[in-house]
Amino acid sequence: MQHRIIVLGAGYAGTFAAGYLARHLDRDDFAITIVNAEPDFVERFRLHQVATGQTLKHRPLAKIFAGTGVRVELARVTAVDADRRTVAVTDGTRTDQLEYDTLVYALGSTVADHGVPGVGEHAFHIASRPAALRLRDRLEAMGGNGTVLVVGGNLTAIEGATEIAETNPSLKIVLATSGELGGWLGPKARRHLLRTFDRFGIAIHEHAPIDRVAADGAFTAQGEFLAADATVWTAGFAVHPIAAASGLAVEANGQITVDRQMRSVSHPGVYAAGDAVFVIGENGQPLPMSCASAGFTGQQATAAIIGDLTGRAVKRTGLIYVGNHISLGRKDAILQVVGGDVRTKGAMCGRTAAGFKDGILKTATWGVANPTWGLPSRRHGLATPATRAAEAVPA
Repeated sequence: MQHRIIVLGAGYAGTFAAGYLARHLDRDDFAITIVNAEPDFVERFRLHQVATGQTLKHRPLAKIFAGTGVRVELARVTAVDADRRTVAVTDGTRTDQLEYDTLVYALGSTVADHGVPGVGEHAFHIASRPAALRLRDRLEAMGGNGTVLVVGGNLTAIEGATEIAETNPSLKIVLATSGELGGWLGPKARRHLLRTFDRFGIAIHEHAPIDRVAADGAFTAQGEFLAADATVWTAGFAVHPIAAASGLAVEANGQITVDRQMRSVSHPGVYAAGDAVFVIGENGQPLPMSCASAGFTGQQATAAIIGDLTGRAVKRTGLIYVGNHISLGRKDAILQVVGGDVRTKGAMCGRTAAGFKDGILKTATWGVANPTWGLPSRRHGLATPATRAAEAVPA
């Protein structure tokens, strides 16, 4: 009987994990299934482009995994029972229970509303492709007239505000953040950021946390009303509550608690990668939710799975976070090195940084969308428990 591996989520971490495992595990011994609600691989870190009407390359999962042996299950995950080793899914017309021997949890994250009233009812966001398309439709319906309020001061907020401003120059763009915009950046990078906001005519409200979102704007904690024809909520991400309800050990924020090899500390056979995992990086800090973190945690999780199931030593992947790469429209960007005293760190700005980021994203996307590249001629089979104990080297 084949060992059943189920990968939940076809984002950067999940798509990479399924493809990598297919390249290195014997099809006679392993059956790999990837579960995703949408039929396409979505470049999540380009969703601000989708929201402004730009068209991204179509990447169907069926085409990505053709010839790999990976089965694509188009369904939405509704629950995970880690004790029974089952996953509940639905495609809108039917529900099903999928059984697994090994689970890769890579469902990622969604928008965090922080309990602010009105966010779910009145605000738009860009944490998923359907949400980005809804915002696109709203911006098109505005016809170049009106005000867009962007709530948040992180990378998504900055990228969203500048992308909307560049593609809709006749709209008034306002950004409200609870802290200082770009306060974590070094002097050079922050100067460039503020100059860019000034060039686009984006109004900035710093130290203005939002207490409530209404249909026609939002109220700050200080009682000020910021009128808007569309409010875009980009105030951070949150892990889907499925993880916490699954029986897996999780952190206070719902991220899955794992060891250094991305194994669940509470349930053997469950591995996590991407935004849903809580792990400490090489700098002693938790890895942030990011494309880079998805890559490193996905690499470590798959290395651990292959080692644990085939009796081989588990390779150690460095868990590092090098810097912030922030697009400011299509022709401008900032690359800020992080770590240590950021005030002493240099930054790459402008067209060079924009081209560099575009190259990184294209390379990352190509890698996950071409899982058969470099397909090895010899794949590893499932080891017996005795073989695993004899051959595996503790991490």
